[in-house]
Amino acid sequence: MENILSIASVTPLHDGPAYRSPPRNEEAEQALLGAILVNNQAFQRVSEIVAAEHFANGIHARIFSAAAKLIERGQIADPVTLRTYFEQDKALADVGGANYLARLAAASATIINAEHYAHSIRDLHLRRELIELGEDIVNTAHDAEPDVTAIGQLETAEQRLFNLATTGSGEGGFRTFESALVEAIHMAEAAFKRAGHVAGVGTGFIDMDKRLGGLHPSDLVILAGRPAMGKTALATNIAFHAARHYREGRNPDGSIKAEDGAVVAFFSLEMSAEQLATRILAEVSGVPSDQIRRGDVKAEEFPKFVEASQTLASIPMFIDDTPALSISAIRTRARRLARQRGLGLIVVDYLQLLRGSTGSKQENRVQEISEITRGLKAIAKELNVPVLALSQLSRAVEQREDKHPQLADLRESGSIEQDADVVMFVFREEYYLRNEPVRRPDETEDKFNDRYQRWSQRLQEVADTAEVIIAKQRHGPTGTVRLRFDGRITKFENLAEGDHLPDAHH
Repeated sequence: MENILSIASVTPLHDGPAYRSPPRNEEAEQALLGAILVNNQAFQRVSEIVAAEHFANGIHARIFSAAAKLIERGQIADPVTLRTYFEQDKALADVGGANYLARLAAASATIINAEHYAHSIRDLHLRRELIELGEDIVNTAHDAEPDVTAIGQLETAEQRLFNLATTGSGEGGFRTFESALVEAIHMAEAAFKRAGHVAGVGTGFIDMDKRLGGLHPSDLVILAGRPAMGKTALATNIAFHAARHYREGRNPDGSIKAEDGAVVAFFSLEMSAEQLATRILAEVSGVPSDQIRRGDVKAEEFPKFVEASQTLASIPMFIDDTPALSISAIRTRARRLARQRGLGLIVVDYLQLLRGSTGSKQENRVQEISEITRGLKAIAKELNVPVLALSQLSRAVEQREDKHPQLADLRESGSIEQDADVVMFVFREEYYLRNEPVRRPDETEDKFNDRYQRWSQRLQEVADTAEVIIAKQRHGPTGTVRLRFDGRITKFENLAEGDHLPDAHH
């Protein structure tokens, strides 16, 4: 029987491939452990490279873990001090008992070579993880649950692969203040060269850029408002401005960078790509979007309509209108676009229409929104681009006499407010003043006339204007920015110098 087993272990079955054991290097593990036991300073060199779970041999993993505990307590870890941990260990008895620790120390590598062995052990661990991941993908594809789609499996696989890549890098740690300072100076130099002198991606609105400094890389920016306030219009204006002003440059290593503007990824979960394109076409051509949809374009308007179409055809703006996307799908598609074309800004319209990761079981919507906002922030940091995510507000705004939004009005506000670097609200007072006042039964004519006159005056003051309320900002001041709004072509513009009005709600 023993002979049969030994032959089967090396002979292919059914003409298939011979069994291959996962990659491992026992000698490298022994040499690294020996180096640590002989000179504990070796542990300080390798502690950020390897952990106990990276060792293929379970006994080696336990020895490394025990040594790490002693060293982190400020004690000596050597064959003598570790002997008490392993004297009664039956697993260690198979390799010679506590005397195995002395043999490790005798066969140690030098402290200089410890890092090389550590990198080798970590690399082999990642290879084993890749093999396990590949087997899981194959098995899941063969025996998938009925409610799990192939696209969902792809997203899960890519997410696991990304997690393995990020946790397996072994990079990180302290940077000198000098290197951080040099990077800060480069950012300031780049801002000086950009139009408007903004450090991030310019919004196209002078007062907003003065307060924000543009949309900064790795920031999650929330743009919220009640329906019909113009959230999508403002986000579209910002995205179009960034794409239109995109100017390509080169880093010293030859890689592409944005001198100005940005390549834009626009995830439109509410509107179709055609509707979004129509809005931008209306903004550029000055022809109302409803006329464009009906084909009601006058002969004299047609030349500028065609010219606008030609201008728009060349801008680096990419629209994905897939409904009900998951946060992992957003990450996958953004990462792919970043590889293929570069990426400088992500817009998501809007985050309440996103789903959590494929396969995640959330107890309630608040937890799912928390996962989504954390995911968007992670995407911003991973790709080093600003993410502008639109958000709905709760109906609490409508119940107050003062309709100006507040942070507490954000739907599922806890996680959104916590994860966001910037929170802005779009507010158009004109929307709430559009209905004429009606005389109340108990109101005198003089009082009604006085109230009607105040309403009429205020309506004239706020007509065709909007407020962008910066309620939270990690990098700078909060406050209110006033803009002009052209409802015919859903376009926001800078207000002229004399158009700034005092706030009426203070």
